[in-house]
Amino acid sequence: MPDRSSSQSSPSSQRSAPALRRGLKVLGTLLITLSAISPASSVFIIAPGVVGQAGSGAFWSFVVAAVVGVFMAFVYAELASAYPLSGGEYAIVARTLGRLPGFVTLGLLLVTQLLIIAVIALGVGTYLEVLFPGLNGPVVAAVATAGATVLAVFDIKLNAWITGIFLVIELAALAVVSALGLLDPARPLGELLTEPVNAAGPVSFGVITAAAAVAIFSYNGYGSAVYFGEETTDAHRGIARAILWALAITVCAELVPVTAVLLGAPSLPELFAADNMMSHFVAGRAGSAVNTVVSLAVALAILNAVLAIILITSRMVFSTGRDTAWPGTVSRALAAIHPGTGTPWVATVATGVFATALCFADKDFLLVVTATSIVAVYAALCLAVLAGRRNGTTAHAAYRMPWFPVAPVLALGALAYVVWTNFLDPVVGRPSLAITAGIGVVAALYYALVVRRRGTWVLKGPEDPAPADTAPR
Repeated sequence: MPDRSSSQSSPSSQRSAPALRRGLKVLGTLLITLSAISPASSVFIIAPGVVGQAGSGAFWSFVVAAVVGVFMAFVYAELASAYPLSGGEYAIVARTLGRLPGFVTLGLLLVTQLLIIAVIALGVGTYLEVLFPGLNGPVVAAVATAGATVLAVFDIKLNAWITGIFLVIELAALAVVSALGLLDPARPLGELLTEPVNAAGPVSFGVITAAAAVAIFSYNGYGSAVYFGEETTDAHRGIARAILWALAITVCAELVPVTAVLLGAPSLPELFAADNMMSHFVAGRAGSAVNTVVSLAVALAILNAVLAIILITSRMVFSTGRDTAWPGTVSRALAAIHPGTGTPWVATVATGVFATALCFADKDFLLVVTATSIVAVYAALCLAVLAGRRNGTTAHAAYRMPWFPVAPVLALGALAYVVWTNFLDPVVGRPSLAITAGIGVVAALYYALVVRRRGTWVLKGPEDPAPADTAPR
């Protein structure tokens, strides 16, 4: 039954809600989204973990992950075309599944998004060390985050241009890696497809699918386009296109260089044993000078990702203020929009301050906290798109996925497998699942004991989306 409580938003409250400036075309949204995914960072930082587990079978791991990505991109595109809101996933879940699931999703995202900025920023020093040995990683990360925060306060169109330029450099570096392997392969593609091996010998399908759980996260981020829905023209149609294009480009930008490395590495055992697989490959095939240039491009890609994720996270923080999720003074401050740049400047600064401070936290702790939260968010979105079709809350969506409900059902099955593989990992996976559950419980308690009793959580958005407050309790 629709929620008609005191927190229901009226047309007048919708009109008076702080509104972001629509200054982005779909291309600008796509550039920022791809920058947040950061294909180069995924290839150089996440892909080695997949290769270390599945060996040359990593090719199939990335293919399986791409199939799961297609399922989730369909889910994101349909939901985002119905609710292209700056609150992103929490705003969608709250309107389709209900307020409690929406607030739990908000809790998970709020914690993990801030931590993810620090996790990514800590990679900057690693790749700058090729020129400046002995850098203090946390200090470099903090400086990078603070600088990105300053840029993020400026006009969104300017940031789209900045991220776009950095993205071109990033993709050029991946093109170099791809060329080094594909133009002079050390083994045929057929060997990669039919005889996958890792350091221990032949690789089973089970190992390949287990490694796919990691590869899924290397593609993650294509759904982030929804956070710019209130700043993109024709968002109901454009955001769905941006999501689908972001996935397609990401898969190509990551799968091709990973395949090139596996084909072009002179010795697979040496590749698997290297501390930094990708740098080992580039240095071995092209020399230290090219490796230095590529490493600097990766450092730039990480900086670009930090900027893009601050832009994304600050939109969500802004939305929480506009929805009055916090005490009045805090909510009003977070919902403030700069009169000159049209950006949520207080939310952006708050995001940057917290993320900068988190750069000095233990990196292993950051990884454990963030490792599995996206699984819970993905699952909530799959349930949201199923519920939206059933209860009509997404009936106005401009995009409808093909073959419904195949995508959300199969995606839920894949996510269940990811949860199981993480449960079997006592070092990172199992503690991360426990922390994810703990964050969800704390968010649920805050909603039940504070937000619901106060009765002021109002789901707001700009004037043009369909009425926001139609979600069941």
